[in-house]
Amino acid sequence: MKPTLVLAICCASIVIAVMDISIVTVALPSIRHDLGASTEGLQWTIDAYTLVLAGFLVLAGSTADRFGRKRVFLTGLAVFGVGSLLCSVAPGIGWLIAARAVQAVGGTMLNPVALAIVVTTFPAPAERARAIGVFGSMSGLALALGPILGGLLVDSLGWRAVFWVNVPIIAVAIVATAAFVPESRAARARRFDPVGQVLVVLVLGCVVATIIEARRSPVVLGLLLVAGLAAFALLRYEPRRADPLLELRLFRSVPFTGAIAMALFSLCGFGAFLFLTTQYLQDVRGLPALGAGLCLLPVGVLVLLLSRRTGRLVGTRGPRLPLVVAGVALALGGAASVWLGPATPLPLVLAVSLLFGVFLGTVNPPITTSAVAGMPPSMAGVAGSLASAGRQTGTTLGVALAGTIAGTGETAGVWWLVAALGAGVLALALVTTGPRATATATRAAALFAEVEGVSLRRPTG
Repeated sequence: MKPTLVLAICCASIVIAVMDISIVTVALPSIRHDLGASTEGLQWTIDAYTLVLAGFLVLAGSTADRFGRKRVFLTGLAVFGVGSLLCSVAPGIGWLIAARAVQAVGGTMLNPVALAIVVTTFPAPAERARAIGVFGSMSGLALALGPILGGLLVDSLGWRAVFWVNVPIIAVAIVATAAFVPESRAARARRFDPVGQVLVVLVLGCVVATIIEARRSPVVLGLLLVAGLAAFALLRYEPRRADPLLELRLFRSVPFTGAIAMALFSLCGFGAFLFLTTQYLQDVRGLPALGAGLCLLPVGVLVLLLSRRTGRLVGTRGPRLPLVVAGVALALGGAASVWLGPATPLPLVLAVSLLFGVFLGTVNPPITTSAVAGMPPSMAGVAGSLASAGRQTGTTLGVALAGTIAGTGETAGVWWLVAALGAGVLALALVTTGPRATATATRAAALFAEVEGVSLRRPTG
């Protein structure tokens, strides 16, 4: 019973942290009206959160491995609660963006740390695969259900309610974590890498700012230069460290590398879908916030129906089939969305959203499992953090690209990009899940086993 309770607590935390990406999208029109926000301001409202998550997830994972996962997890819950309160009382868009960054600092201590807690709580490979599948499905479920809950809160209590509603949930989570979650640490603590951390934040921040501020040419050129120099320095500096922040040896595993790339592609596509669709339903079709959220109900229902089945399928047959289905569904969803307009019958709009529900319900469990499969437990925090960073980076880029491209009047270009991302997921699924790819995962994991004396099992493939 206790392992199941620990899994439930970890799943609740991930639902809160991830839902605050999508729950805000349905509130964007109200935020724009009340705070006088520009399109760029709305993009940063989403991306300030996802960018901080992407930039500091790896640090949070390695910090938890060193100082204790329960301790860092509790700290993350508290900071997230404070950030939510600050968001709910923000007097202007600048204050809201800053408060979203504070909220995200707490979020960085929830996602990867919760995954590491799950991995250590379920030592048996089959049980671990099922638990990871359930945990991974929570991300998709939270993203899908966020707009529905957000619409209900915005229409009934106002947009500020999407933030303060987190506070009582966080309070319960803190009590439950203190009472039931066991403390754990890595067998060998990794050293901090402040230089690598600064370089990672510079690369991600400058790339996203380049996309959002694309119409300001002098600024863009400077941002691109900084991003390029930081990326070059990162690739030269990290391999020289014994415990780098960006553990490049993990990328010798083809399944791991594929999981990171598919996380990036998948959430980039879904981030663009959420950003455009919630505004299309409200600003173009004139639906209230709750109506817009309910139009995304098919997505949430399919995620709920498919995620656990997908987790079990990954545990028994490997990740290939769910990833193929996810790639095809995302590609078809993007292509079909090109033809949606103000007069498109609403049932057809809902039918298109079903494709995104199939995609989201089948993509997260295999990505999460592939990222940590075969790795020693001491690397669970780092591997899980990189997978989560791939998701958050994808969401950040998706929102940035969608807002910038749609701002030029080329909404169809966003949807064709989503279709191309789906095709990329499909191609990666076929290439990274075969026997040869699985063999590279075994060899990559052995690099860490030699140092730590951990006996490895061959990953499921």
